[in-house]
Order: sequence, then structure tokens, then C-alpha cells
Amino acid sequence: MSQLFQTPFSRTSTASEVIDRVDLSGRRAIVTGAGSGIGTETARALASAGAEVVLAVRHPRAAGQIAAGIAESTGNAKVSVRALDLADQASVRSFAAAWDQPLHILVNNAGIMALPELERTAEGWEMQFATNFLGHFALTVRLHDALAEAHGARVVSVSSSGNLFSPVVFDDLHFDFRPYDPLVAYGQSKTADALLAVEATRRWSGEGIYANALNPGAIATGLQKHTGGLKTPKERQKTVQQGAATSVLLAASPLLDKVGGRYFEDCNEAETVTRRPADYAGVAWYAVDRANAERLWDTALDLLPA
Repeated sequence: MSQLFQTPFSRTSTASEVIDRVDLSGRRAIVTGAGSGIGTETARALASAGAEVVLAVRHPRAAGQIAAGIAESTGNAKVSVRALDLADQASVRSFAAAWDQPLHILVNNAGIMALPELERTAEGWEMQFATNFLGHFALTVRLHDALAEAHGARVVSVSSSGNLFSPVVFDDLHFDFRPYDPLVAYGQSKTADALLAVEATRRWSGEGIYANALNPGAIATGLQKHTGGLKTPKERQKTVQQGAATSVLLAASPLLDKVGGRYFEDCNEAETVTRRPADYAGVAWYAVDRANAERLWDTALDLLPA
């Protein structure tokens, strides 16, 4: 087994600490779901280092104020907003088709969690899998050429300790047969997000594209609106700035140059586990398994419209 990748940062490190003295001038970044929570803080950190940052969001008008605030607080005027609905494949296709520049950083950050009732997209896909994974998968694949043109691009896939709730159930991705369970559905989607990083790196590292996944930790945001708020003990919770740190590390730190296909938490590579730990630390073996990653990629390609 290869040695776990370690950095000088920890669970208490903040996004601003991780980005300190990093120069992203001349680089372009997209952050999905950057209108709130750790997405906003990730975008702010990247902008503070000089990157041109696009906030890809469902509600662009509301995010306009966020973008203006980031531009003002960082002194970087190159912060903009574009519409993107990850549950709508036409929206993903339109967003990617309009992108005509090299892309250095793609942060697949947006997500929904634990929808209480089974909801489906127009295609009949279960909504959490469709939004958290299939939308981001389609976006990543459709932006491949832009990522390759950057000659050194990074894809950041925001997963979760939720990966420990469920593997990807290939025979019933959309709960057509299984009873719907909000957290199992969430867990499956977050396992898929981790597998995306494994297979993207295998397929594309020869073109200078490296992808990693992460668990940002327990942060009180709008994500928990269906679960009655954050239940994690206070001592294990993070601030939004701390929650964004691992995303920013994977997106921008020189320490991660040509590192890919790994899963991080608390700014360091996580241990792979074969059963769910009581503290929900680590990543399930099935969420970083190469065979699962390849199968999921092929399955997702088959699902996507041409």
C-alpha cells in the first residue's frame, strides 16, 4: 500500500492559511455552488491569490452580490457569475459549450443532501445522484478539452464522510427497486464523487489533468436543512473557513502538483477503511477502488445524452 500523502496543514487550518503566498495569476477557476457555504469561501480564497473565478450557480442574480463581495474583499475584479443547474443536463451542456478558454481549476463543490422524499429528474434519475454526481460528471467530461488546454489542470471533487453510508449500487442507481433512504442515496452520490477523481486521474493525467476528492468536514451550512441541522459534536465541527481549506489545498497548493486519484480530509490524505468507523473518519475502500471507478465512468457515459 502506498504511503498516505501528508501536508503541513491540519483540520484547524483555514482556506486563507492554505492559499497564503500562492500565486494564481493568469489562471481560471470554476467553483460550482459558490453562492453559499464552503463554495463561497473556496472562490474567495482562489480570487485572493489572483485567479479569475467563475461562480457557477443555480441562482445567478442572488450570487451576483456574493461575487461583488468577493471582488471587493480580495481586490480582484475578475470574479463573475454564470448560470448552472446540475440537475438539468441541458444547463450543463449549455454552460460547457459557452466556455472557450483554458481551464486550470474546476471545483465540483455544489451538492444537495438527504432529500426526505424520492425526487427524480426529467430522465428519471434519483435527484441526489443526478445533482451531486451525474451533473458534475457531465460538466467535467464536457470541459475536458478546456482542462487539457491548461497544460496542468486540477479537478476537485467534493465528497463527504457520507461515502461511508453506501457504495454505488450499480444495479439500482435510482432506487427503482430499493426502498428510498435519504442518507443512503446521499452516501451513494458522495461515493460516486470520490470515484470520479480516481478515474479522471487515470484517464487524463497524461494530459496534465489531475483530480482529487475530499471530505470538507462537519460545517453548519444550508446543506443540512433536511436533517434538522448539524448533529456532529461541537469539538469536531469546523468553521466555513476551515471547511474550505481542503478544497483550496487540492485546487491550488503547489504541494499537490501532479498528485491525483486520492481522497483527502483535514488537509491530508485519508486512511482507507474496510468498515465504517465510529468517528466516520477515512474513506471506504469501495469509494477509491479502481475497478469501481472505471465501471462508474462507463456507466455514467452511457446515461448521458449525446
